[in-house]
Amino acid sequence: MPDPAADPDVAAVLRHYPTIYFACHRRHVRDPATRVVLSAHQAGILDHLDAVSPTTLTTLAEHLGVTAGTMSVAVDRLVRQGYVRRSRDPRDRRRLTLRVTEAGVRIKSLQSVLDPALVRAVLARLAPSERAEGLRGLAILAAAAAEEIRSGAVRRLPTPPSPPDGEPNGDAPA
Repeated sequence: MPDPAADPDVAAVLRHYPTIYFACHRRHVRDPATRVVLSAHQAGILDHLDAVSPTTLTTLAEHLGVTAGTMSVAVDRLVRQGYVRRSRDPRDRRRLTLRVTEAGVRIKSLQSVLDPALVRAVLARLAPSERAEGLRGLAILAAAAAEEIRSGAVRRLPTPPSPPDGEPNGDAPA
């Protein structure tokens, strides 16, 4: 991987984005139907699950950079709260798959990584011309990011293939 410091534009994005994220990100999400409060981490897990295409706990843990044990604890809580459904893969009964439930989809549709009130407070600190310039820059970056996604260059969480017959996959006891 190239050194980000070798490209001053990349270094600037890497330097500035965390400050914006820290100032504006949500610490929790409240389910309006049940009033249950989910942490930003729990909401982030839901963002990586789909209602139709299943994924395994191991694949999800690897994608999010945590151990399967850590992910298992987090997913167990989301299952108990009704936001995630754990089921056996019909092609391999040893294999557990995860899907987001209707309640989980509701949370996904409501939540944003950024808290609108915090974003409003940050924007209020800018002069009108700075605000317009900053928003234009974000729009340009977002358009480039959308183009990168459409090109297929951005890797998405894969739906794992079934393991060959007779081979355990680490998602269920053998």
